[in-house]
Amino acid sequence: MPSYCYFKKKIVPLEEAQVGVMTNSIHYGTALFEGIRGNWNAAKKQTYVFRLKEHYNRLLDGCRLLQIKLPYTVDDLCQITLEVIKKSGFTEDIYLRPLAYKSTEQLGVRLHNLEADFLVFPIPWGRYLDVDLCRCGVSSWIRPANNMIPPGTKVAGIYVNNALAKTEAIQNGFDEAIMLGADGQVAEGSGENIFLVIKGKLVTPAVHNCILAGITRDTIITLAKNEFGLEVEERSVARGELYSSQECFLTGTAAHLTPVGEIDRRIVGDGQIGPVTKKLQERYAQIIKGNDPKYMSWCTPAL
Repeated sequence: MPSYCYFKKKIVPLEEAQVGVMTNSIHYGTALFEGIRGNWNAAKKQTYVFRLKEHYNRLLDGCRLLQIKLPYTVDDLCQITLEVIKKSGFTEDIYLRPLAYKSTEQLGVRLHNLEADFLVFPIPWGRYLDVDLCRCGVSSWIRPANNMIPPGTKVAGIYVNNALAKTEAIQNGFDEAIMLGADGQVAEGSGENIFLVIKGKLVTPAVHNCILAGITRDTIITLAKNEFGLEVEERSVARGELYSSQECFLTGTAAHLTPVGEIDRRIVGDGQIGPVTKKLQERYAQIIKGNDPKYMSWCTPAL
């Protein structure tokens, strides 16, 4: 089934959504993106878009950083996205890619005196990390500091850093990279946040540790506290704690909640999915498909 794209203020077939070769954002990474999941519930014949408004709030926050002025509110962006999903008509899990970008066809390194535009399209996409237990390696590439390119925004250009780490990991025989910050503390994966279980507590790097404050990360912290009464520590995490932790998992819109069984060829825990990871993974999987009335405010029906 073909997909569609909201492009230049109208919905067109995806293959017709083309930008010119001189578009500023192609050359300088002057764009912001989001990744949003639409989760297909076969029993209800419905796609539930997970935490749609939160994603667009983050996008618009980033737009202020890059001086991208869009003529849309969060509600406008949500409505546009739902229209594109309905037009595309997928009956499977989908991934949505909104992009706010400097659309002027003009070269020159700057943010000022450039027009901006917005697009969004859905594509079918299953598991980002297509493994039951992920094998990770600590990358030689470090995350940019907050005063270089703020890592808390999804600026397109910054993701060259992530791409370097991801390819290094794959070429070294791993499934994913774990990146450190300039201070040597654990930051995140190339496309995910990271959690550890240490002495019964759920531990994750703090926002000041050069990470993206992920929406899935926030979801898991909320579930850990409210559903399972777990103590959650958001703090600096030393590299050595990766190896001594009892459990580890990655979270992200694309990756959902992916257990980690090995880091730098050291087995995590007993090398299997740990009990904390498993119960969070199962709870999360039910919620994102709209099967829990308690959390339906997080799920927007699209069809």
